[in-house]
Amino acid sequence: MRSVLPDFLPDVPADAVLAALARSPGNEVASGKFDSPESSSALAVNAFGWFLGRPALLPPLPGVPMGQPLAVEIEAEMRFPWSGGRHPWLDVAVSTATTLVGVEAKRYEPFRPGKAVAFSEAYDSRDWGPGMAPYDALRAELGEGRLRFRHLDGVQLVKHAYGLRNQARKWGLGAVLVYLHAAPAAWANGKPVDAGAIAAHAAEVAAFAGRAKGADVVFAPLRWADVLAQWAGVPALAAHAAAVRARFGVV
Repeated sequence: MRSVLPDFLPDVPADAVLAALARSPGNEVASGKFDSPESSSALAVNAFGWFLGRPALLPPLPGVPMGQPLAVEIEAEMRFPWSGGRHPWLDVAVSTATTLVGVEAKRYEPFRPGKAVAFSEAYDSRDWGPGMAPYDALRAELGEGRLRFRHLDGVQLVKHAYGLRNQARKWGLGAVLVYLHAAPAAWANGKPVDAGAIAAHAAEVAAFAGRAKGADVVFAPLRWADVLAQWAGVPALAAHAAAVRARFGVV
């Protein structure tokens, strides 16, 4: 049993964050994964958990069509239009007056093996609407092996898009799926991350974005470096941005 709680950044509401993590199925804290120096969950929770209870301080994410945040949630479930099975959990959900923004945050995962390659039959049994045709095409190509990504978890992103679209429609909002990713120069042990893998991941992100263009769920790739640069330029957020960088390094 775990006896030591995670050490969160200053002004991150630990109780609220731990409650959110306990609701999600990832078991990040109890398993010890949250303490890994390469944990993407720890980065996302510390960065965005700071805004719990004060969403007005979060600027619209750079380049993301969203408007002024009204609510911020970490570890947010986006349910499919059926009851059983697994439903997507996004690292962060940001609600505005017009838009539900779901954030899938990555750090080192793109440079590790083991991406999903399959969809269950439930996805084929639903008519997701003409506005989701680009994601339907991606689902078909990925599921049939006609499209393969080595670094990008395209299957996960398609599933997230469907869940996000279903949840946004319930609330009468538009939907944006933000893929928040990093380009770390080195692993936590100091070993360099292969530069070719970083370039290949970036190319796959661009390819996915091109294929998802025009869908009801806007796909918005975004770099951690750009988010932290934005926050560093806001006086009220500069100290928090510096703390994120100090804890997690250049991301």
